[in-house]
Amino acid sequence: MLLTRTSLVLLALLVAALLALFVGLRMALLFLVGVGFGLTLEGLRFGFAGPWKALILRRDGRGVVAQLLAIGLTAAVALPLLASAPGELMGAHAPIGAAMIAGAFVFGAGMQVVMGCGSGTLVNAGSGNALGLLALVFFVAGSFLGTLHLAWWTELASLPVLTLPGLLGGEGALAATLVALAAVGIVVVARAAPGSRLPQPRLFAAAALLAGLAILNLVVAGQPWGIVYGLGLWGAKTATAAGADLSQTAFWAAPGNSERLASSTLTDVTSLTNLGLIAGAFIAARWRRAMDAPPPKPATRLALGIVVAALAMGYASRLAFGCNVGAFFSGIATGSLHGWAWFAAAFAGSLLGVRILAWLQAAPRSQAGLQAAR
Repeated sequence: MLLTRTSLVLLALLVAALLALFVGLRMALLFLVGVGFGLTLEGLRFGFAGPWKALILRRDGRGVVAQLLAIGLTAAVALPLLASAPGELMGAHAPIGAAMIAGAFVFGAGMQVVMGCGSGTLVNAGSGNALGLLALVFFVAGSFLGTLHLAWWTELASLPVLTLPGLLGGEGALAATLVALAAVGIVVVARAAPGSRLPQPRLFAAAALLAGLAILNLVVAGQPWGIVYGLGLWGAKTATAAGADLSQTAFWAAPGNSERLASSTLTDVTSLTNLGLIAGAFIAARWRRAMDAPPPKPATRLALGIVVAALAMGYASRLAFGCNVGAFFSGIATGSLHGWAWFAAAFAGSLLGVRILAWLQAAPRSQAGLQAAR
């Protein structure tokens, strides 16, 4: 077992070395950052969808408080960095609009059915779960389909991009972000059941590690941690390989997107961290031998529900300008007001999603086959 563990670590380092040799040190570092994300999320059992469900159904606020802490730690460094290097670093900023809010709501519902958000879907797939891999395939397909219609959706009523740094300045934005996160945290703790309010030590550790990795991602990539763009790119490359011509679509004809579509996947920063995240989750799962026992077979109704929900999640995440990572985590951490709007809409969607999942699991009674929700 020790040999297997050592081999996995050495294999990840070998992949990073090959990336450094053929596509550059920057891409190798981003792959390793992604590995760190995967190790942290899977190894320390830190997630986004699961804690929201726990808060809704059991009044367990520990996971949500840990999320808010991770965002606050990231913001404390990211916002000053963005202010000091406006031409070199960019935030996860997007407009608030009808399509964005609806997309976040649908995503919030879907992630409870799939039992994983954007990062959780990658972790579930990487940890060796067949249903997680199935969800990832349809998430990719949905994200790609969303790019084909994004121009139409964004023409609906929407506000201009609004950011706290733009409204309050750098120091004011940081203060407002931390105060708002603290306020939400106080509400969560007040409504949580006794004994389920403050995170366990592993969640504190995970929050600190995620913040450190997110800041490193911002510095190395020049942009915040994201998930959805890379998945949509994978779908677009698959469609192109199958003979589709995307040169006339508004999204993929845009200069930056057309260049990424024509280039290797290994030169796309989001794809590199996504691939690293999958690898890190795989290493963490193998490290504790979690992949040895095959999961029970899920009911057909639940499997079909996961397929539909994953497809809807991918599509909706493109409309919402991100998932729990790109919109919620990175959006709020870099001062975008759309991150807060996303949070509210997605949490409302989760209230519906937990009911849909309960219905899908009700008869016949079945295990999802997934590991604990991410």
